[in-house]
Amino acid sequence: MLNCKPLHSLFAAEVVGVDLRQARDPAILAAIRAAMDQYAVLVFRDQPFTDDEQVDFATRFDGKLHTQTSLSALGANRFGNEALTDISSVKANGELAELADRRRLSILSNRLWHTDASFVDPAGRYSLLSAKVVPEVRADTEFADMRSAWDALEPDEQTRLSGLRVFHSIVHSRHAIGFDFAPEEAARLPGAVHPLVRTLPGSGRRALYLASHASHIVDWPVPEGRILLLDLIEHATQHAFIYRHIWQPRDLVIWDNRATMHRGRPFDDTRHRRELRRTTTLDIAR
Repeated sequence: MLNCKPLHSLFAAEVVGVDLRQARDPAILAAIRAAMDQYAVLVFRDQPFTDDEQVDFATRFDGKLHTQTSLSALGANRFGNEALTDISSVKANGELAELADRRRLSILSNRLWHTDASFVDPAGRYSLLSAKVVPEVRADTEFADMRSAWDALEPDEQTRLSGLRVFHSIVHSRHAIGFDFAPEEAARLPGAVHPLVRTLPGSGRRALYLASHASHIVDWPVPEGRILLLDLIEHATQHAFIYRHIWQPRDLVIWDNRATMHRGRPFDDTRHRRELRRTTTLDIAR
């Protein structure tokens, strides 16, 4: 039913000929979910969503939306809707953010490998990122296939990792780049525990569940746990497992946070305007 053109040998595909604003037929939505199970990252070109249309589609596609974001803790949402995350280089007044702007500094951590909303329970399932303004310089997003990263581990290592649990905290990932929440802000984002290895219900495949938010392995000494997590992230982000997306205006990219990690690539965000909108659904049984 869907025309999917693979973008990488392991995962990621472009879907051609679908206007997601009009995608209401349950069969179409089911076909997109099935393609997500296969590819984990889907690219839809020329999707001129308004903000309300994006929220409406995300809810229609997958249900309840994530609202406990780092920007909500900062009280910095310029849209008045915490389900719509502003991944932009501008302030609420539309001007470019200065170097020391707290909202900008928090968003910089998106350049670390991560998976959205792993620091809440239920965690994030799908993220939908819409390109409103694309700068004249490259500002790409990279995705890593965590299913293939799991498959590439030695059987003994897979056995060792199975059953481990990890504490995820956005306070931890922000602190890693030198950004600290105020105590009252951090209290709104207490963190969550998730398995290090997840079995994906749609495909039955197993995947590493990692992120810059991954603070430590439960019941392990913190240093040993963090070294293991860093080693696994290094393994999972080898070139063979990565698809790099070059943004075009009106792109909408959907990815499965349970099966991938991603990161934004650097660009001079104090000189170039870039505006993206993200909605993330929660991993709740349908």
